[in-house]
This record gives sequence, structure tokens and C-alpha cells, in this order.
Amino acid sequence: MQSDKDEICELVAKWMKATKEGDSDTVLSLMADDATFIVAGQPPFGKGAFASATNAQETGSMEIDGESEVLEITVAGEWAFMLSHLTVKVKSEGTPQMIRAGNTLTVLTKKNGRWLLYRDANLLVPVQESGDAT
Repeated sequence: MQSDKDEICELVAKWMKATKEGDSDTVLSLMADDATFIVAGQPPFGKGAFASATNAQETGSMEIDGESEVLEITVAGEWAFMLSHLTVKVKSEGTPQMIRAGNTLTVLTKKNGRWLLYRDANLLVPVQESGDAT
């Protein structure tokens, strides 16, 4: 039997893989229906807005890749808190690659035996912009 921490790390790996593959259905299945995202410069937004934002990637005009290093997980019953360092690379046709990185604080909830993202606050900032194809 997997520990809660192992299950949460598996969720993160699944999320990153699905994001890279443009599989928004899988990403959306890893979050609670009332998930909320907090990012700099925008009001908090929910799962619906997140789903709408994935349309550009699904149409093939955007590639997203990244790495998530889990730094800490604290489990308290049906809730978990995760600190991680996230790097995201976004490449759109005709524009330089954008790289953003920083720390994230994620709250997860366990529903029907599955961990789901409930709240996500990220502090990603631009790292570099490159015209390279890498």
C-alpha cells in the first residue's frame, strides 16, 4: 500500500506528464471541482478558467514542459500541504520560449480515496527568454 506522500508525488508526476503531452482531461481529473489557483497579477481563478486556458495547448499552438521538485509534504488527515519548486517552459509558434520558475504552495484534499489539488499558489517569475528551439 502506497503512503499518502507517495500518492501525492505520483499525482505531481502524472500532472507534469499530462501537461507536457497536452492531455488536459488528465490534468483536470487531478483537481477538485472547486479548485482555486492563485498567481501573481491575476485574481484567483477556478477549474473552469484553468480548463479554458488549456485550449491553446490543445490546438497545437503551444508546447508546455516543466519540472516540479517536491520539497516538503505535510499530511493532516484528509488534507495535505505541499511546498515545491516548479519550472515551466512555454513555447508558442513564432515567439521565443518563455521560462518561469519559483516556489509553489499547494493544498490537496482526499476525496473518495484520491488526492486532488484543492488550492495552488505559485510564485513563478521569468527566468530567461530564448529564441532557441530547445
